[in-house]
This record gives sequence, C-alpha cells and structure tokens, in this order.
Amino acid sequence: MTKKVNKKVIYIVLSALVLISSLFIFKNLNNSSITSKSNELYVASNLEVVKLYNQDFKDVGTIPRGTKIKTNSQEMIDEEKNVKYYKINYDNEIFLIPKSSLVSKLEETVLEEKLYVRTPVTVYANDKDSKILSMIKKGEEVEVLGFDKLDSEGKVNKYKIKYGDITGYVYGKYLVNTLEKALMNYDQKGNYQKHLRRVDTQGGGSAGNLDFYPREKPKFEDNVMPEEVRALYLNSGVLRNLDEYIKLAKESNINAFVVDIKDNTSPGYASPVMEKYSPTNFKRANNSFDNYQKAIKKLKDEGFYVIGRITVFKDSYFVNDHPESAIVDKKTREPFNHNGSFWPSAYNRLVWEFNVELAKEAVTEMGFDEIQFDYVRFPDRTYKLEQAGTIDMKNIYNEEKAQAIQGFLMYATDEIHQLGAYVSADVFGEAAHPYVTGYGQYWGAISNVVDVISAMPYPDHFNANEYGFTEIVWTVPYKLLNFWGKNYVAIRQLEIPTPAIPRTWIQAYDAIRAPRIEYNVPEIEAQIRGLYDAGLTGGYMTWNAGSSLSKYKEIAPAFKKSY
Repeated sequence: MTKKVNKKVIYIVLSALVLISSLFIFKNLNNSSITSKSNELYVASNLEVVKLYNQDFKDVGTIPRGTKIKTNSQEMIDEEKNVKYYKINYDNEIFLIPKSSLVSKLEETVLEEKLYVRTPVTVYANDKDSKILSMIKKGEEVEVLGFDKLDSEGKVNKYKIKYGDITGYVYGKYLVNTLEKALMNYDQKGNYQKHLRRVDTQGGGSAGNLDFYPREKPKFEDNVMPEEVRALYLNSGVLRNLDEYIKLAKESNINAFVVDIKDNTSPGYASPVMEKYSPTNFKRANNSFDNYQKAIKKLKDEGFYVIGRITVFKDSYFVNDHPESAIVDKKTREPFNHNGSFWPSAYNRLVWEFNVELAKEAVTEMGFDEIQFDYVRFPDRTYKLEQAGTIDMKNIYNEEKAQAIQGFLMYATDEIHQLGAYVSADVFGEAAHPYVTGYGQYWGAISNVVDVISAMPYPDHFNANEYGFTEIVWTVPYKLLNFWGKNYVAIRQLEIPTPAIPRTWIQAYDAIRAPRIEYNVPEIEAQIRGLYDAGLTGGYMTWNAGSSLSKYKEIAPAFKKSY
C-alpha cells in the first residue's frame, strides 16, 4: 500500500531550499562586486607596495601594486579593525589582502591624488617621446591624473599630471607624497651644508639651489664601458680616412674613439632630426647619413668603444633657424655674437629637445655606446654684460644658470639611459673649484647626474702661474694636473653621493701661448701620469681639434705605456 505524502511538508521543504539557495547566491554576488570575473584582479595603492597578511591577520610581507593576482573572492573580516580581506594566491601561497586594495583594471591601480615636486622637473607633452611642454619648480603641488607604466616594484615611471593649465607627464622619481619631503634637500654626511655656503658670486647661481639626491648609474649588460677608456678624438671631417686611425689605435693601446655628431658649424651627418629641428645643420652636414653610419659601424666592428660628441649651447646654425632661441643684444634684439659664434640660450627647451632627440637618433641609428655633451654651459665672460643690461639670456622660467645646466643633463640622462647608452658631459677645469662658475657649471651638480664627467684642464688654458706656481704651468704638465686632480677633483667627488667616472681630456696639441712649447711624448705622458697619480684613472681622451693623424702618430708612444 503506497503511503500518502503530506503536501504541506513538501511545500515547507521546497521553500526552505529556495531560501537557502537565494542566500548563497546573494552572498557570492556580494563577494564578487569588484568584477564580474572575480578571479583576476590587480593590486592598487597610493604607495608602491601593499601589505599581505596571514589568516590570523598578521603582517607577513608586501606585494607590489599593479601585480595581477587570482582570488576566489572568499571574504574574511578582521572584527577588531573592521577590515575586509580577500584570500589570494601569490607565489603559490595563500595570503590575505585588504579588499580595498584590489581593482579590476590595471589603470586603476595608482591611487595617488596629489604629489609634490622634489626637484625641478621637466614636463613632457606625452609619454611617447622627449617633447618638452614646460617645467615645474621644487615644492609645487601637482594633481595626479594617471600614469604610463609600473615597474616590477610598483614604482610609476611617469605620472600624468595637471598643474594649473598644464597637463603633461613627469617622471615619478622626482615626485614625493608630502610637501615636507619635497622641500627637503639630500644631505650626505653634512655635504649639503657645504653646497649651501657656496652662494652666487659670479652670476651662475648658488650651489644650495641644486639637486644632490643619489642617481642610479646604470651598467648595461650589452654595452660594457671599459674601466679605463683611452680615446682618440675624431672630428667628422676625417671619417673618410678612418682606416689609418684604426691602424694607429690598434698599434697604440687605444680602445675608444670620440666622434663628432654635431660640432658648432660642423654637423657630422645629414640627420633627419636636424632636418626637422635645424635645416641649416642638415644642409651643411659633412657626411651623408649612410656614409657616417658605415664609419661608426666600422669602428664598432673593430671592437672600439665609440662616444658621440654633441656641442649643445654653442650652435650658430640652430640660431640661424631659430633666432627666437638666441641670447640677444638688448638694444638691437639681434643674436649676441660671442667670439664669432651665436648661442641658443640654455634656458630654451627647444634647444634641449633638439640635442636630446639628435642624441637618441645617434644611439639607435648609428650605434653609439655613449653620448658626450660639450658646451653644456652659458657663454663665458658674459656676466658683466648681463649685469649691465646689455644682453638678454631669455630666462623664461626664472632659473639660475646652474639649475638650467643640471636640469638639461637630468632630462638628457633620463631619455638616453632608456636606450641603453651612457651619458657624459664636458666641463672646464675651473668647474672643479668650490664655487658655481659664471657660465653655470658646478662640478657636484653635473657629476652627480651623468655617468662620466670629462674635464678639460688643458695646461695652456690655465693662468700662467695658476695655484701660485713659480713655473709657467704648461711647462710642468705633470705637476699642474696632479695638483688640480688631488686638490680639486678628488675633493669635489667626495661631496656628492653618486659621482660620475672622471675621464679627462688631455692636451694633444702644441701650446698656443708663449712660451709655445711643443707637446710631444714627454708632455703627453706627464699629463696622463699626473691625472692617474691623483686617482683619476677612468681614462683620457686626446683633444686635437684637427684630429691630426701626424700628431697622433708622433705622440702615440705615450699611449702604449701603463700608468
């Protein structure tokens, strides 16, 4: 006999099942509110990393923001702190992470709303190239609109920012999260106090207004810089006779060449960047693009480290194309003629952009290992003219000269390092003295930024009895360079946290002042030994403006010696 089923009981059971199912679905929907998929999320924060916890809510480590993680959306609540967590799988382990630190899109992972400028920054027009939009001074607040990319440690490469009516991109390493941090100055062992005391006396600015924060000095695996660079200088007009220079170099212990990319009124090759920014430089090029490219490739194929030299702020052809960029005579408003040349102002950002774009092209298209910037300064001996109101430097951002020079080199290294090449800067020997020069070169501000600092302490450029010498200094090159190296360069290098490698230009021409002594093997050897004995062992480069092959052959025995 079949038992009758109580319809009322069935109704109650079914109703209960429906209710339980509904509650289960609701709970899971609630846990999945961040994203419909719910199993792939990104770590978000206003800091570079987010804390991870174990299931007892104990701090057990960190995870970089931007990290893509998987979660089953299982929620846990720390009742004591009233914080909700998700379980996540990270590095094959289970952790808890605050629910508020997870987002569904990578572009939502950077949560900063405002930041402060730690050191004067270049504002880029976009995140694709080196086009300059503006600059922002130390201590200013910027609004964060986004970012370009994160590295594996959660650091932002460039922030998209808004400052007044300016919207552009700024490198993240120059921004901090509080005004207090922005206004601080890096002080290693009290060295900043030394810089602070070096106030403006010559028109170049005060050292205390410069940036001395540590800078990463890269070592590229596929571009190894020799520990000791021994280089011959080649102007771009001698590249047609390259075989003779290569033969001499191989016989003479030379391992590198410095080759002009752009010298004032002597452009190295018909560069597309020149065609865009300075057609006069393009038209007056000494070599075709292809022939120049073949020459540099030949040097590289022969095993030499190759350095490309660019004169930056002495460029008559650029002034011809962009007279608005020039330092001008206030009365005539015509470009100021300084010793037969015209100078675009180092304050002008189009000049910065042109020279860095040219450098980048030379790295990618020609294969240079290093870019060397020369004439990274304002014209010398112009301070009195400026004080008298005779010339206009076009100081559009109200910067000190040394700030503009350091800012350019920061901009240049930021851009060129991305291509796997090194950056060096030429400075006068005077720049190693403990003051800011009138033309804007200050050793610490430059050495701290670039990879290599190349002073030009040519003996015949010093005053005859410099440093109280009783002898005319260019007649005693060992004594002069050893004294200069020990008492100036060595001390300046200790005043900054990340000094550049000192690699020095030596005089490879006969003295141009009376007594006009010849600089032969003994004088070349004396210079190198004087520098090395002073601890400046990063190498040397031969300055001979004509790249005279006969002179190089004459002094080659000095290169074969060990120092």
